[in-house]
Amino acid sequence: MKAKKIIVVLFFLFIGLYSSLQAQMKVGIIGLDTSHATAFTKLLNSEDKKAEYNGFKIVTAYPYGSKTIESSYKRIPGYIEEVEKYGVEIVSSIAELLTKVDCVMLETNDGNLHLEQANEVMKAGKIVFIDKPIGANLAQAIAIFELSKKYNVPIFTASALRFTEQSLKLRNGELGEVFGADCYSPANIEPSHSSDLTWYGVHGVETLFTVMGTGCKSVSRMSAENTDVVVGLWDDGRIGTFRGLRTPKSGYGGTAFTSKGAVPVGGYDGYGFLLDEILKFFKTRVSPVSEKETLEIFTFMEASIESKRYSSKTISMESTLKKGQKEAAKLIKKL
Repeated sequence: MKAKKIIVVLFFLFIGLYSSLQAQMKVGIIGLDTSHATAFTKLLNSEDKKAEYNGFKIVTAYPYGSKTIESSYKRIPGYIEEVEKYGVEIVSSIAELLTKVDCVMLETNDGNLHLEQANEVMKAGKIVFIDKPIGANLAQAIAIFELSKKYNVPIFTASALRFTEQSLKLRNGELGEVFGADCYSPANIEPSHSSDLTWYGVHGVETLFTVMGTGCKSVSRMSAENTDVVVGLWDDGRIGTFRGLRTPKSGYGGTAFTSKGAVPVGGYDGYGFLLDEILKFFKTRVSPVSEKETLEIFTFMEASIESKRYSSKTISMESTLKKGQKEAAKLIKKL
């Protein structure tokens, strides 16, 4: 009788373990040319990871990745070694990766590759987080969202700067009504990204929109060798500015002007807050950032290029978006 009880207990322990393993969501990474990929791997695959991460594991990675941006591709060999230490299998194609995973983190540093790579992932029906920038310009960003609708596959994209505690408090009105904001971040230029702020300035622009919300109607930009200042006018009369810095110690942050006075904007707080949102997205299939807001961020950056081209002329967000939509349609036809 005692032996029978032991067998029953072992049976249910086995069932519990089997169910736990079955419930684990297998994550694949595309692109080992950014520190984001190794950071996420350490957080999800380490033995002492947070309890809420137990249902997820990065199981495989396709390492490429930019083949033209030196600062990206030279990292790949070292990052391959690093993720392999955490039990990640390296595969030779995205197609192979997609047969082994439930969801994807598209981490490729080069935004120009995201449209083609995201198309392959969504076509296979896999839910995907696309790290910043979603595309190298507005047209690519629009095209990716259109493909998401075509394949009925939800996507989520954001910078880690969006989910800092201070910025979310401002977003939620906890620190007063926001009347305006000045935000800054590094804005190093990568020539391959035709919308020049998307490569790195996107961090500070996303911070600005996190605090201000949507509704920007026009943009003007002033540029110097080491600085860009982009001013946006919102449809309710508020003004928000982004300062892009190309100096050795530029950092992230800003000031929000609220009904309770001037309040600091959140800076960089690591990748944990972003990862928490990615995992929620994988479980719920609901993005915490709307398509509308993401495209407004990219329209803001695209309009700033037009303003720079025409000596700080004020550029309409609406006309910029329409141009982007036409270009996006052409890109989709080429796929």
